[in-house]
Amino acid sequence: MQAILLSVHVVAGILFVGPIAVATSLFPRYAPVGGLSADPDHNDGVARLLHRITRVYGVLALAVPAVGLALAGVQGRSTEVWIIAAMVLTAIAGGLLAVQIAPRQQKALAAPGAESELRTLGMLTGVFNLLWVVVVVLMVVHPGSRYV
Repeated sequence: MQAILLSVHVVAGILFVGPIAVATSLFPRYAPVGGLSADPDHNDGVARLLHRITRVYGVLALAVPAVGLALAGVQGRSTEVWIIAAMVLTAIAGGLLAVQIAPRQQKALAAPGAESELRTLGMLTGVFNLLWVVVVVLMVVHPGSRYV
């Protein structure tokens, strides 16, 4: 059972969180900008697709912590500090996506703003992606790991 849960957890992370990382990172480049923009990279259609990927895969990515919690429970590791830290960081990343990134993308599509708003969105996306990097490192290099 552990092998199945671990496989589903890793595959879900790759297939669901990976596209979010890419879509959120690319969104500011393609999002429409208020006023006339000479930059041909800003493409409303591409930005809308990236926002849809962010929303849909954001929901699908809920499988990652759900399966991770089940795996930790089956392994009897739910109370280990590195698991708790990973859960907290995952919750922060999910909250950031749901409360800041996706709504700011929607706002940028509804009412194109200034480049500075897109830079802020890019920064939030960088924090989101960094949180996931830390979670992955915790999963690989943790107390008791042979990689420490």
